[in-house]
Amino acid sequence: MTTSFLVPDAPLPYCKGCGHGLVLRAFGEALESLHLPPAEVAVVTDIGCVGLADALFATPHTVHTTHGRSTAFATGLALADSVLGGAKLKPVVMIGDGGAMIGINHLVNAALLNADVTVLVHNNFLFGMTGGQNSAFSPEEFITATTPGGNTVPPLDLAQVLLASRASFVARKITSDRDLSEVIARAIAHPGFAVVEILELCTGFATKWNPLTGAQLKQVAEKAGYELGVMREETRQTFGVGYKTRNKEVKRSGGRENPPLKPFVAQMQTAQRLVMAGTAGERVQTAATLLGQAAMLCGLEVTQKNDYPVTQGTGFSVSEVILSPEEIFFTGIEEPDAVLVLSADGAKELERTGVLARVTEETLVLADTDVRLPELPCTIQRFPFRAATGPKNAALAAVAQWLDMTAALPMDALWFAVEERFPKEAEGTRASLGQVLHTIPPQP
Repeated sequence: MTTSFLVPDAPLPYCKGCGHGLVLRAFGEALESLHLPPAEVAVVTDIGCVGLADALFATPHTVHTTHGRSTAFATGLALADSVLGGAKLKPVVMIGDGGAMIGINHLVNAALLNADVTVLVHNNFLFGMTGGQNSAFSPEEFITATTPGGNTVPPLDLAQVLLASRASFVARKITSDRDLSEVIARAIAHPGFAVVEILELCTGFATKWNPLTGAQLKQVAEKAGYELGVMREETRQTFGVGYKTRNKEVKRSGGRENPPLKPFVAQMQTAQRLVMAGTAGERVQTAATLLGQAAMLCGLEVTQKNDYPVTQGTGFSVSEVILSPEEIFFTGIEEPDAVLVLSADGAKELERTGVLARVTEETLVLADTDVRLPELPCTIQRFPFRAATGPKNAALAAVAQWLDMTAALPMDALWFAVEERFPKEAEGTRASLGQVLHTIPPQP
């Protein structure tokens, strides 16, 4: 029995004659021919007319992403499954020529990684959803909303860009090609990064302004110097296979491979929400990341949100971290369980954004000795973090102090994360922080 991936008899939401419908049907036929379990297929769509396809898939996973970022999302899915899962997931990207140009760096990097992702580029030579503006793929002399006198810039040859990026499967087809579904199936079955660029018509705009029919797409390709057909189909090690191989080699050579997912045990029963604030460039967000890694080593769920000025190296640095034994559905922090304030820059930003106004009597505030804070309804514990450990370690010292006071996580989990991130500095950092924890009493 053939598995159906598309909603039966669903009306296509495209203009009459639009090539998107032909590509969608060819894609559906390709999936059916491969006999893939629907649960092992993830259709990742981009912004634009192509993104309307989401609702037309009945059985596989669908992910609707931001403009140009669909390849990055799909690459993340593929890498996570190849390293942590069963390496069975088949992410397929549906993206237009506008989205492909906006996210071309994601395409290039996915090709270099050779992530097991298939990208179907719907190239109708313009931005169809937003009014028919020209794209980087518009042919010369092509009339669009933004080039009414004809495009004067030569089109980008995406296939050549991705061939130069070491993509292991590259093809360019036309929507009317009889073997379109077959080539799409070959691309999906290919073990590694695969792209099929499909030349098609936008009947909403392109055919109004240009004497263009489906039969002329081949001439458009020839005039642009585009090669048609399958240009490369070769086997190259995928990133996931290479990652696992390297880990095994590290282990054989006496090094330490990636730690098990849950080598430590936390006694945390409810979620803990922390806000850390300090000065940019003083490892506030790094300390938050290390705390999150320590929590994940205990099998906990973690989210981290960072904020800093565009300048990054000056001003404030804020990180919000949620640790929870349960899945986290909302990453905002309305009432923090703990606030760690490391500098005047951090305190000023917390006051400006209203974080300090949302603390409760139960909130634990750990502040550097020299930081001025407004009157708060909770107890403020002060420590000379910056003076004792230096500005670069003050945030980590505050994290360690919070763990020491709350026992939310085993301290060894934090030290493990520190050793992984800073192997050369770990011993000195641990000694410095240990001095703060065990010899300096809290300041009133």
